[in-house]
Amino acid sequence: MTTPSKELNRAAQTDPVALGRDDLAEWERAQPVNFYETDRHLQSILEFYWGADCLRTRSAMLSKFGDEASTIVDGAAQRANLAENLPRLDRYSAIGERAEDVTHSADHHLAGKYIYGSGAMSVYAEPENNLLALALFYLSSYNGEAGHNCPLACTAGVIKTLQFAGGEELKAKYLPRLLDPNYETRFHGAQFLTEIQGGSDVGANACVATLVDAKANKWLINGEKWFCSNVTADLALVTARPETAGAGTKGLGLFLVPRHLDNGAPNGMYIRRLKDKLGTKSMATAEVDFRDCAAYQISEPGRGFQHVMDFVINTSRLYNAVGSAGAARRAYVIAWTYAQHRRAFGSAIKDFPLVQEALAEMRSTTMALTSGSLYLAHLRDEIEAGRDADAGKRFFRLAVNLNKYRSSISATDVIRRGIEILGGNGAMENFSALPRLLRDSIIFEAWEGAHNTLLAQSARDIQRLKLHDAFCSRLEEWFGSLANSDLRDRGVRRLRVLRDELDTLLSADELSASVLFKPLADRMMWLFYVACLASEAEWEETRGRDTGKHAVVDLLWRRIEKESEESPAEYLRRLTQVSSTL
Repeated sequence: MTTPSKELNRAAQTDPVALGRDDLAEWERAQPVNFYETDRHLQSILEFYWGADCLRTRSAMLSKFGDEASTIVDGAAQRANLAENLPRLDRYSAIGERAEDVTHSADHHLAGKYIYGSGAMSVYAEPENNLLALALFYLSSYNGEAGHNCPLACTAGVIKTLQFAGGEELKAKYLPRLLDPNYETRFHGAQFLTEIQGGSDVGANACVATLVDAKANKWLINGEKWFCSNVTADLALVTARPETAGAGTKGLGLFLVPRHLDNGAPNGMYIRRLKDKLGTKSMATAEVDFRDCAAYQISEPGRGFQHVMDFVINTSRLYNAVGSAGAARRAYVIAWTYAQHRRAFGSAIKDFPLVQEALAEMRSTTMALTSGSLYLAHLRDEIEAGRDADAGKRFFRLAVNLNKYRSSISATDVIRRGIEILGGNGAMENFSALPRLLRDSIIFEAWEGAHNTLLAQSARDIQRLKLHDAFCSRLEEWFGSLANSDLRDRGVRRLRVLRDELDTLLSADELSASVLFKPLADRMMWLFYVACLASEAEWEETRGRDTGKHAVVDLLWRRIEKESEESPAEYLRRLTQVSSTL
């Protein structure tokens, strides 16, 4: 950290304008130079799940990228999002050959070099590395989508699909390049699922797949896709309906589509136009026509949609939630440091109760999203290793959807409150990352399932599969194991009431159930977040540490029980306690 000049300090003693500018300069210097080293909550979560020895073996990797993400990637992401640097469609080469390409800025490629170079995809070469991959993704998401984080999620989906459902020939041909950390030689992935007649209604997909060589598993796809994010991906997973297949989702096949044929010529994907989006602007999204586009079917017929859900959608929804948590954390860091240095009416604004309340709510929400989302990453490791195969799968299926719903909404709220703390400065594009984070966050809310879609799907899963039993049982076990008897009893009591309320959905019609479920879904997630944080807090206590999680848990409990017996004075004391820490 540098120090302000003596001349500026002397001038600031008598010149209020100089003082104000000096305060802002101090705020800029207070920004973290390493996102990992300054995030004690992240470090604690990773040690909680991995143990101290395992964390030590991985800390250098995380710290290195924490440094790169806060310096090189941060600057590159800011510049790549300037209007003059946004993606540009180049359908033809200089000599008129069809290219179907998109030109990105040098800063886009600079950010990509370090994001992929972090190992965020290459760690998938070894089993049980979901938590590590998503910890790296979380650090990258301090910079919002940054032009590459949506492609990272999509690439992870392609890797998962090939690893668990792909044929040996496809694995050998494509996995090494997908796992390559070298930006210049790596393959990156996409998922082209949405068609103009509907995104959530996947069963209405009309793209047609025609088998041309059964022995070589070669198909041709014809039709169009409406949202194709990361349109220049080397490999895309595409849903299409084989000509002899039935209607609905059961008739869909899942196909792997290379951007280029083996001879280097462009495949039969024709870009109509790039989408002009509210956010995630430095990542190219397009409308695409498929004309005799060569493809390979993944797995056997009839399981395409199931593979989409298991390996593509669930992966993206987990990435979405972790990305939301990372962006929320960045917003809190910006707002908290600003509140320490910005003065009004003779005091730092951190001393004003309403600012303390905003910061406390931002911090507690961000910690909740981070703990909940990284637990699900850890759970996926446990499921894939076979250690939590049955109950874990049932819990994960429901929680991954509800967590995506709740985390994306809450992250948007955290970022908006950060802008509120910065006042007029918060709305300025060249003042902080907050406006870009807000735009990206709104896209995160729509990406991989709008809120109503996720709630309706979860309500159906409860009605048809009684997944709430696994959810409530796991949380009851967590709360029941707490040493804090008051929180233990409150949690168990609340979960029993919640289970009874969720049981009432079983007899409701599907449309009514989805509406009745919404307030219950929110309570489910806040109980989930509190259980995660309370378990971490007690583990930290046994090691003589304190990251302030007990106070955060108490603050979050107010969202579960709307009525609070806490006195105003005690509430203000708690706000000060939670908001005093970065």
